[in-house]
Amino acid sequence: MVEIIQKAAGKSGITDAELLKLLEESIRDRKAGLKKVLLLPPDFTRMHSGAGKITAMYYEMLKDTCQVDIMPALGTHDPMSEAECREFFGEKVPLSNIVVHNWRNEVVKIGEVPGEYVREVSEGLLDFPVNAEVNKRLLDKSYDLIISIGQVVPHEVIGMANYNKNIFVGCGGRDTINKSHFLGAVYGMERMMGRADTPVRRVFNYAEDHFLMDVPLMYVLTVTTVTDGKVTLEGLFCGRSWKIYEEAVKLSQEKNLTFLDQPLKKVVVYLDEREFKSTWLGNKAVYRTRMAIADDGELIILAPGVRKFGEDEGIDKLIRKYGYVGRIKVLEAYKANRDLQENMSAAAHLIHGSSDDRFSITYAVEKLTKEEVEGVNFKYLPLSEAYRKYDPAKLKDGFNKLEDGEEIFYISNPAIGLWADRKKFTQG
Repeated sequence: MVEIIQKAAGKSGITDAELLKLLEESIRDRKAGLKKVLLLPPDFTRMHSGAGKITAMYYEMLKDTCQVDIMPALGTHDPMSEAECREFFGEKVPLSNIVVHNWRNEVVKIGEVPGEYVREVSEGLLDFPVNAEVNKRLLDKSYDLIISIGQVVPHEVIGMANYNKNIFVGCGGRDTINKSHFLGAVYGMERMMGRADTPVRRVFNYAEDHFLMDVPLMYVLTVTTVTDGKVTLEGLFCGRSWKIYEEAVKLSQEKNLTFLDQPLKKVVVYLDEREFKSTWLGNKAVYRTRMAIADDGELIILAPGVRKFGEDEGIDKLIRKYGYVGRIKVLEAYKANRDLQENMSAAAHLIHGSSDDRFSITYAVEKLTKEEVEGVNFKYLPLSEAYRKYDPAKLKDGFNKLEDGEEIFYISNPAIGLWADRKKFTQG
């Protein structure tokens, strides 16, 4: 298999023309024999990944000689709408070629990661076995090639996103998703975020090495940055080996991690309404800043598109029932309640989304009520009121001094980075 490790030569990033040549090179040695290909891009919640463009390029170069199916790696997210598909993939990718991953009903167990191994990698915190589950399409031997496309970026559940996470979470099933999320939450996200080698990653590596090696899989990984809404492709990494992921991680650590010499007193984060429609997604504002915010600090989340808590109706009900009440209370509720025990990813999310009362979290919304927001243990602020003081059109990423003299730290897109007090990251 061709292996590509390409970093941008200049500040403008890898151009579309350069990208097309690299993608053509990635399948050069096998294109003639391809009759049926499955593309696994992320969904619209990764709109700044460059993966939509890459998916469209692969489709264009393959459509005349083979069947190309596209299955967004949704995980537990809502299926993409027609408008989202058009914005993400462009006009040339037919909607009829896009299939929906159903994480509840269309997965197959291909093996089991032993409880003894989970105990080893979790330092004795957990000892349950983890089913390795994938969408049944990945086992369809009529596919000559399966291309997993996605962005390497700091991530709260696994440390650094993508590689085989796109398979076992993005295209995975209930047991894999639930237990991997819970493992990450119990081990501690602050010990993992921004790092390649974590307990969750080791579980996925075990599953791939033992149960997935005869699947014709190729990874296409991006590292991107965003400035003033413009996405720059900083690197492209293609192949199957751990080496390409390691190289992508190194570049993402360089481009997507922001270290601060002092903790921040007040952070304001904007959530693009096209991308963030739930706190399940919007809480990236919490995850990616928690290592940067001072004790007794404040996080204000400007969330014009947030209209619910969970992407899934069942998980939404669990979030409303238990709330973001902190690690200890969530674990107590988990031990006492079967509905949380059967939805470990929801329990993990509740742990991730709480500051454990270390700093306050305020959601500024217009599509949820004050009672709904406060009911899950967040503070509430009307979005219109928040905009009068924190206008995204007037703020720049980083430190801002407001008209009243107050200093804040502003983040326009939490999904593409990690912000941390240098001392906390070093100690994590």
